[in-house]
Amino acid sequence: MDLGLSNKRAIVSGSTAGIGFAIASALAAEGARVTVNGRTQARVDAAVATLVGLHPAATIEGVAADLGTEAGAKTLLEAVPAADILVNNLGIFEPKPFLEIPDEDWRRFFDVNVLSGVRLARMYLPSMVAKKWGRIVFISSESGLQIPAEMIHYGMTKTAQLAVARGIAESVAGSGVTVNSVLPGPTASEGVGGFVADLARAQSKSVPEVEKDFFRDMRPSSLIRRFATVDEVASLVTYVCSERASATTGSALRVDGGVIRAIA
Repeated sequence: MDLGLSNKRAIVSGSTAGIGFAIASALAAEGARVTVNGRTQARVDAAVATLVGLHPAATIEGVAADLGTEAGAKTLLEAVPAADILVNNLGIFEPKPFLEIPDEDWRRFFDVNVLSGVRLARMYLPSMVAKKWGRIVFISSESGLQIPAEMIHYGMTKTAQLAVARGIAESVAGSGVTVNSVLPGPTASEGVGGFVADLARAQSKSVPEVEKDFFRDMRPSSLIRRFATVDEVASLVTYVCSERASATTGSALRVDGGVIRAIA
C-alpha cells in the first residue's frame, strides 16, 4: 500500500532513540523527508547517521534543540520553517510517590510533555492549513486514561495531550489537516529498558522475570502480556501520518496491547 508520504516533510521531536527513532525510521522508509530532534548534537548526529545507513535513499536531517523550552522551539523553527507532518513524541517519565513530587517537577513535566507539543503545533499549523494538508500526532500513553499511582505527574501530562490534540482538531475542522493522539501501552523503549534492567539488578532477577512480574502485578489487563516493540508503535503512527488516514482526526488511537479495558 502506498501511504502517500513521499517527499512529505516530517518533524519528530525527541527522536534520537526509542519510539521517536522508530517513528522517524518508519517515515523515512515511506519516502518522507525526516527531521530528527534531540537535546545534544552528539545524539542527533548519531541518530541521523544510523538512519542514513538504514535508508540510504532518504533525506534525513537533524536539529539539536531542547524543545521543552521556547528557545529550543525557535531554534527548530529557524532550521525547519515549515512541515507537512509533526509528531510530538518528546516526553519524560519518572516513577515517584505523589507526596514526594515537588512543584518544580509538576512544572517540568508539563513544560516538556505538554507545552513542547503545544508550541510546535502553534508554529507549524498555519502552513499546514494554508496548504490544506497536514498531520499532527501527539504521542500520549495509556497512562493518560489509567493514571499510574507511581507517577501521577506523568499521567496528568498524557491526559492533557489528549485534550490538546482534540481541541486543535476541532479548531481546524474541514481544513485538510488531521490532529490525533496515539496511546502506546508499556513499550520496550530505551527508557523503559533501562528502568527494567535496574529493577532486575535491584531484585537479583533476570529481565524476563521482571517483565513477567510487571504484567502480573502492574498491568494485569494486558492482552499481549509483554512490552510492545517500538516498531509496533511506529507502524500505527506512520499510518496516522499518511494520506490513507485522511478521515481519522480528533481521535485517541491505542496501541496499548489491550491494557485499557474500556471499549470506547
